[in-house]
Amino acid sequence: MQSPFDLTGLLAVVTGCRRGIGLAMAEALAAAGADIIGVSASLERLGSEAQRRVEARGRAFVARPADLSDEAVVRTLGRELAEQSRPVDILVNNAGTIRRAPAAEHSDSDWHHVLGVDLTAPFILAREIGRGMVERGRGKIIFTASMLSFQGGINVVSYAAAKSGIAGVTRALANEWAGRGVNVNAIAPGYIATDNTQPLQNDPDRSAGIVVRIPAGRWGQPADLGGATVFLASRAADYVHGAILPVDGGWLGR
Repeated sequence: MQSPFDLTGLLAVVTGCRRGIGLAMAEALAAAGADIIGVSASLERLGSEAQRRVEARGRAFVARPADLSDEAVVRTLGRELAEQSRPVDILVNNAGTIRRAPAAEHSDSDWHHVLGVDLTAPFILAREIGRGMVERGRGKIIFTASMLSFQGGINVVSYAAAKSGIAGVTRALANEWAGRGVNVNAIAPGYIATDNTQPLQNDPDRSAGIVVRIPAGRWGQPADLGGATVFLASRAADYVHGAILPVDGGWLGR
């Protein structure tokens, strides 16, 4: 009997897969049987770490370098992925960026850049690829939300706005598409040791203050997101719609 977590024969698009959370997500999906199209602004066309890890799992990997801050590029990417002969079964909208500054000093350019990458690009890709999923009556879309989909954060107003928006987009698309066979959900990582959180990790007082509030007692690692990604991409989650799943070491429950 096939496991409900088996993704063999499925095709997944993972944005922001060059490192960190996206890299771990791509590897986990490949380990479950999915072939991967990796998207990232600086992704090498050949020889990337993502390609190495996916192919080590016996799955196919195709690189699609793309600047997700450029709406024209995102629209073209979405259209091309939607029109290719092999349909996309799983879309993981993970790519993101952050700009840190007190709100009174947060520039317009940083605001627009963060919302473009973290909110507009994921919506465009979900719209373009999701349209085909709706027509076929099946598909899985997973957004990367954040603890700041629930909280306001400090000195990250554009990021908090974008990730709050991702929570809303997740629920809105789920409302429209759940009855059409398409599951739309999000994962909300807690404090994960990645490039985006390096300034917090480098601040001994701030890092200690974070860890003491995490019931698990440690920073999360990118690999901690793998299981949730596979679950939401699989048949095991067929009746899960519009959920924002925290993977946070218990942060929100504190």
